[in-house]
Amino acid sequence: MSGLPKIVAVVGTNASGKSALGIELAKRYNAEIISADSRQVFRGLDLGSGKVTSEEMQGIAHHLIDVREPNAFFSMADFQRMSYDEIERIRARGHLPMIVGGTGLYVDAVLDGYLLSDKEPDLAYRAELEKLTTPELYDMLCKLVEQPQVDRCNRNRVMRMIERIHAGDDAQPSKAARYQSLRLGVSWPRDVLAKRIDERLQRRVEAGMIEEVQGLLDHGATKEFLLGLGLEYRFITQYLLGEIADKDEMLRLLSTAIKQFAKRQMTWFRRNPDIVWLDMSGDFLAQACEAMDTFLGEDASVSR
Repeated sequence: MSGLPKIVAVVGTNASGKSALGIELAKRYNAEIISADSRQVFRGLDLGSGKVTSEEMQGIAHHLIDVREPNAFFSMADFQRMSYDEIERIRARGHLPMIVGGTGLYVDAVLDGYLLSDKEPDLAYRAELEKLTTPELYDMLCKLVEQPQVDRCNRNRVMRMIERIHAGDDAQPSKAARYQSLRLGVSWPRDVLAKRIDERLQRRVEAGMIEEVQGLLDHGATKEFLLGLGLEYRFITQYLLGEIADKDEMLRLLSTAIKQFAKRQMTWFRRNPDIVWLDMSGDFLAQACEAMDTFLGEDASVSR
């Protein structure tokens, strides 16, 4: 691994504060950020996906945000390919590439160097899969691979995994890392994280998240696309279409789903022993900087 270009990632659950930490580190280390979020790639999905605003970016360049229109196809392979291209451009500008986000599969695809087939999507096969319900798709996946590392309710992710296997990729792809990587993990005790999730959900609703989803529907985003995104877009779409009658009940269900998803995120990240977990009750910024200084070595003085 020595001699490979260096890259830093900040990973964690929903509402953990990883985006703010990533921006602060990028300011200190002359870095640019690649967003590793499977929903932030779509235009118009702002509040529900937690996109940082231009003000929050504080002048730090962010990439792979708003690169697809709603209803468009976007896969892990797309993210990997586009990230590789962005990383090389960032390095050519003399900046440090940083990946920040909570979609663990996307982060691993880039940092571990998943070897994926370059076959074009089989649209006929995809059309057949579209006829199946999400539970049917998940059952199909379970017959192909034991204990798949994917949310059973995330229709898009389940379908993409089935398609990859159909295309000849392994469920757990072979790896050939292109970079030396440092992964910083952001986590909180469960009760603290639950409170952060609820507070953030309330802020987003007050800022117009329900209206955002209505606007997406009004401008042509399909029900299937929004439901497939899960969490905020799934539950709000169901509420707007009358499938969940009461707003308070919808928010209660959504809050529970986000917390369950955060637990699954932590399960994914905790299986990687190389993640440096920050003590968020202490001086986590100093901890992160110390880890980055050690990792970057002589390059750290150039970056900072």
